[in-house]
Amino acid sequence: MSKMTMTQKIIAAHCGQETVTPGEIVLANVDMVLANDITAPVAINEFRKLSNPTVFDKEKIALVLDHFTPNKDIKAAEQSRFVREFAKEHDILHFYDVGQAGVEHALLPEKGMVTAGDLVVGADSHTCTYGALGAFSTGMGSTDAAVAMASGKVWLRVPEAISVVLTGQLPEYVSGKDVILHLIGILGVDGALYSSLEFSGDGVRALTMDDRLCVCNMAVEAGGKNAVFPVDDATRQYLTEHGAAQPVVYAADPDAVYQRVINIDLGALKPTVAFPHLPENTKTFDDIPQGMKIDQVVIGSCTNGRLSDFVAAAEIMKGRKVHDGVRCLIIPATQKIYRDAMHMGLFDIFLDAGCAVSTPTCGPCLGGHMGILAEGERCVATTNRNFVGRMGSPKSEVYLANPEVAAASAVLGVIASPDML
Repeated sequence: MSKMTMTQKIIAAHCGQETVTPGEIVLANVDMVLANDITAPVAINEFRKLSNPTVFDKEKIALVLDHFTPNKDIKAAEQSRFVREFAKEHDILHFYDVGQAGVEHALLPEKGMVTAGDLVVGADSHTCTYGALGAFSTGMGSTDAAVAMASGKVWLRVPEAISVVLTGQLPEYVSGKDVILHLIGILGVDGALYSSLEFSGDGVRALTMDDRLCVCNMAVEAGGKNAVFPVDDATRQYLTEHGAAQPVVYAADPDAVYQRVINIDLGALKPTVAFPHLPENTKTFDDIPQGMKIDQVVIGSCTNGRLSDFVAAAEIMKGRKVHDGVRCLIIPATQKIYRDAMHMGLFDIFLDAGCAVSTPTCGPCLGGHMGILAEGERCVATTNRNFVGRMGSPKSEVYLANPEVAAASAVLGVIASPDML
């Protein structure tokens, strides 16, 4: 018997072996290679150093211009042009420019470009998002991505695994963001270093696909190599609705070996906020001081920029106003989410409240543009990182939270739970 985890089975299938063991170095075939406007130029430069460089498959490379776009300055414009020319030169099928693009990790699942059983690598650390679909996906450096674009292969060290067993149902105002912040609070930012986080248990059914995408997105914030959810009816329905390829379903062996087992009762979770300057610095409102004034709120990103996130935020903001002195930025993660939110009337709610609505971009999350913080400013964000200087000045502060907490904070002008309204 193999005694393999779900991740290990996917890797074994992609390197032509019946079994793999943790720590083993393997050469695996990839189903998709991803890069963006920041990482792709570096990868392309390395790609061109290879002898007779050609892409291994023009349909299995995705290039998404999403970080500094719409271009914030001359350098960003030149980087985008560089990627644009490469995509045209190699006839890359999945090239997404301004107007068609979105935040990459929301865009690929939406367009059905990843399915269960895939092995996906990307020159972006949050590539781990696609584990929500039952795939193995992980971030890597641009040089490795260059070789993957040319060869369709990647060297991997087979990860050990941490089992996360979920039970119960989520309470009101608690979502996938709180699940992953709670888990990071347990593990710390390096507690899952080069390990796969493998979710299971009856509680999986309580999580929507958007919840699962959010959870997997932030696996890297605990040091995880990847995260993965089992393929269930909700997964299959999502894949079918988005036109993804036929899923190949892998499941962990009953006697799979885990380095650690963590049990989480979803019903016991509360709205959770990660304080500066690490995602592990989590607190619930039992421990958050009242009256912590804020200057900015950002609702968006590859973590919480999906339609359900804006529905949740709009329910909080409807008929209310953003507090004086607070800037609230609404950034749908894709063009489709933007259009759907607009047609549902969510933009009217946000604009009536005094929010600014932006075209899809990663902009403020990485301190790029569209929401830079000045010295001493404090922001509640639905993004995934709150490192020193992450969103602007090294002397600013970022607090990570779910969309409901972000919306309530925008209205009250302080870090707030929705039940404080």
